[in-house]
Amino acid sequence: MRSLDDLKASLGDDTKDLRLNLGNVLDNGDLLPVERWAVALASAYFLRAGELVEALTAAGSVHLTPEAIADARAAAAIMGMNTVYYRFRHMIGKPSYSQRQAGLRMSRMAKPAAGKGLFELASMACAALAGCEMCIKAHEQSLLHEGYTEDKVHQAVRIAAVVNGFLIATAAEATESVA
Repeated sequence: MRSLDDLKASLGDDTKDLRLNLGNVLDNGDLLPVERWAVALASAYFLRAGELVEALTAAGSVHLTPEAIADARAAAAIMGMNTVYYRFRHMIGKPSYSQRQAGLRMSRMAKPAAGKGLFELASMACAALAGCEMCIKAHEQSLLHEGYTEDKVHQAVRIAAVVNGFLIATAAEATESVA
């Protein structure tokens, strides 16, 4: 397993912005450190980036509690289901679909291990990565209800965006080194 520092170091000059951005979003901002790292971890889980999940878990071990790790994993899994389903309902736009019960179990959302706010931040990151308008709006509303500011919501989405770009950059570098 490569460490987060090793993954960052693997990026060349063409993608060094992502290396710098990842350090910046994980080390700075109004979100608590556990929230920043859990959002990054949920994003990596959502993107199925096993190596990055392992690297983030190890590098963030001083900030991440077992509950935060479990909630990051659960949020990514639930949002993997929800973003497909609710994006379909939104895109198809037929009342006949939106009137049907989803029938999808998601009780973890109501009783997360590390707290509702952290779970909602992780869910927002996944919703943004999936581009699910309904999910984005619902999670933004939940976060504001939980007392989070728009700046904090913005930070969670920035973290997700950077994790996505970082994953693409590391994949591109790996492809170049094989060629």
